[in-house]
Amino acid sequence: MKLNTPTSPFIHAPITVTGVMMRVILALIPGVAAYVWFFGYGIAVNMVLAALTAVISEAVILRLRQRPLRPYLTDCSALLTALLLALAIPPIVPWWVPVIGTLFAIVIAKHLYGGLGYNPFNPAMIGYVVLLVSFPVEMTSWIPINTFSEHSLNLFESIRFSLFGQLPAGVTIDAITSATPLDTLKMHLAQGNTVSEIRAQLGLDEETSRLLSVIPIFGAIGGKGWEWVSGGFLIGGLWLLYLRIISWHIPVAMLGAMALLTGLFSLINPGHYAPPLFHLFSGAVMLGAFFIATDPVTAAASPRGRLVYGAGIGVLAFVIRAWGGYPDSIAFAVLLMNMLVPLIDQHLRPRVFGHDR
Repeated sequence: MKLNTPTSPFIHAPITVTGVMMRVILALIPGVAAYVWFFGYGIAVNMVLAALTAVISEAVILRLRQRPLRPYLTDCSALLTALLLALAIPPIVPWWVPVIGTLFAIVIAKHLYGGLGYNPFNPAMIGYVVLLVSFPVEMTSWIPINTFSEHSLNLFESIRFSLFGQLPAGVTIDAITSATPLDTLKMHLAQGNTVSEIRAQLGLDEETSRLLSVIPIFGAIGGKGWEWVSGGFLIGGLWLLYLRIISWHIPVAMLGAMALLTGLFSLINPGHYAPPLFHLFSGAVMLGAFFIATDPVTAAASPRGRLVYGAGIGVLAFVIRAWGGYPDSIAFAVLLMNMLVPLIDQHLRPRVFGHDR
């Protein structure tokens, strides 16, 4: 007799998988709003392209697999994957970047393994890593915050560049792109500068930066603009904790491990290692801690396992940032810990009551 056994994620009634995914998407709004405010409409264009690609590719694969469309398309898991991937890539990229990344995430990283509940790796992070390795130029061309950009693209200009590669007259791609705060810090540290010197030179106020024709990279605690984006994702993550959509174990363990390591190394050598707040509010740490690492399918299952899983991501992220080749390392840290989830779940299973051991 063939039993119809459901797969993860397991959601207690009356909350459905669709309800969980929609709440996670709603929790992204504060971070996305800050992202658009500081870095322009390009991120919104990428999100629309990724979302359309995810829905269409999911429908095609489901049809090829002879699965019903309605229950799988309406669970919003593909939409959430697309949005997380879009938030991880630069705002100004050609249209085929979010499309290729989303296609790989949905078709290969998700459905090749059997669909939602069977994929061992986070699909959005798989798509991001494929893009980063395949198209390093496009994936490292970020833009400064709108206040200091020589030319901030409006919505129409962002769409035109994404679809046709056209910029306004007299504007080049080099004029509207720059390195991220983490990239800049790593590059200047390699040149022998100290953290305090770098932040003093590139953390100028608006008036001074305009006089010196220097784009400020660093804000009060993190990357300029990025600290507000990270704060938005932190607010959304706390809302998910309040709703009990996610548990506290993974975010607290991940952020705590990163804060502990960065604080320790910053105390030992403050000239070469940035303080904890800079790492926590620069890059994708907050997005990773509350929205990516907490994926119910690819994360550890038990409370103790989640603590180990989250702490492992925090440790690996700092190690890769400090000594690896990729300044923002959340995707690689998440995927490496995804590989260890079966081992973690095997050795950190909750105790079964009724047995002596």
